[in-house]
Amino acid sequence: MDLRQLEYFVAVAETGSFTRAATRVHITQSGVSAQIKALEQELGAELFDRSGRVARLTEAGSAALRHARAALDSTLDLRDAIDDVKGLVRGRLTIGMVIGCEVAPLFDALAGFHREHPGIELELAEANSDHLVAGVRAGSLDVALAGLAGEPPDHLASRIIASERLVALTAPGSELAARGSVTVTGLTAYEIICLPEGTGIRDVLDRAFAGVTGLRPAVALVATSPDTVAGLARRGLGVAVLSESIAAAHPDLVSIPVDGVGIAALLALVWQDRASPALSAFLRHCDAAFR
Repeated sequence: MDLRQLEYFVAVAETGSFTRAATRVHITQSGVSAQIKALEQELGAELFDRSGRVARLTEAGSAALRHARAALDSTLDLRDAIDDVKGLVRGRLTIGMVIGCEVAPLFDALAGFHREHPGIELELAEANSDHLVAGVRAGSLDVALAGLAGEPPDHLASRIIASERLVALTAPGSELAARGSVTVTGLTAYEIICLPEGTGIRDVLDRAFAGVTGLRPAVALVATSPDTVAGLARRGLGVAVLSESIAAAHPDLVSIPVDGVGIAALLALVWQDRASPALSAFLRHCDAAFR
């Protein structure tokens, strides 16, 4: 038994798929399967039920998972403990952020961290929130600032930065501006302009529509930048659906809360349950910046 086998075992258990696990650990599917088979032979028990489309843990697999995670965490804790003794913060941090979302406190945290630890290489990656969360799970991102619908993702550490309502943005003088109120159902009367699927705000909108009407919203225009979404509404091309803080950056438009949405649009930092010394130091800067 070696640590690679335990890593592959945990990856299959968490993804429910040998294929997805192979992508996560950056080897072939056959390589993952072979290592899991070798682990099962050594333990004398099958760890997964392979009869369906999803790789499900057997009773033996469920019993082994907690111990496999603990073993992997212990090896990482060993390295971090040595680094702490040496006072060493080393390596590289890859930080994800939502496309087109300029959050000044995040940039302040980056600047403060870089001044304190100039030897750490920093890399920024922009993507939609679903890809950011997947990147954190897979380990390709150390931490991400992501937009989420309702609650943080399971099995990841998180820090909620903002929890906001959805608002409709419309040009002054429009019919909606004159009404001054709108519900989820009422949005069906307008051309909707929104962010793409996979973003927190869009997920909130989709889930709110499904909960009230059983349908998906008829989004007429999609743009990856919140400023572009607002700019299209400014020109009368439809009603923009964004969050309260984003709407506040466009005071020339009329902002109307969308009633009947029971899900908050969250902005949150997410990372894996354990943090390296470098990530811990960066999170401390985030605490100070976002406070």
